[in-house]
Amino acid sequence: MKVLDLQCGSQHVFEGWFASEEDFTGQQARGLVSCPMCGDAQVTKKLSAPRLNLAHVREPADTKPQAVVAGAGSEDLQAAWMALARKVLAQTEDVGTRFAEEARRIHYGEAAQRGIRGQATPEQTESLLEEGIAVMPLPLPDALKGPLQ
Repeated sequence: MKVLDLQCGSQHVFEGWFASEEDFTGQQARGLVSCPMCGDAQVTKKLSAPRLNLAHVREPADTKPQAVVAGAGSEDLQAAWMALARKVLAQTEDVGTRFAEEARRIHYGEAAQRGIRGQATPEQTESLLEEGIAVMPLPLPDALKGPLQ
């Protein structure tokens, strides 16, 4: 199994797992490799260090734990964004193009209170906001819209 560091045209960095280097090249040529954040198929391979299995190497006994602070690097932000998107998908119902209609029904008590997601035009979104219905655009990565392999 070959784990490659990949990057799309929008500079999103992600990993891809392939049977071999040739498998990656073949899938890329057929347009099967795309960014999980934005769906961009313009993916390039980045230089990466080899992965070493060092499970058998033990730390010296006198090593003290050090404080670690997570930075706001782009990889951290991408991971946080994907986690948030997965949570939204898991906790909301997809009502598709009926979003504006269903949001109004919930707001006015005609339907059960629940989290929903779907598609709305900019005009529908503006109209909902003018009625006092809280909505927020949330573009979801295409990779999360289908089954994950």
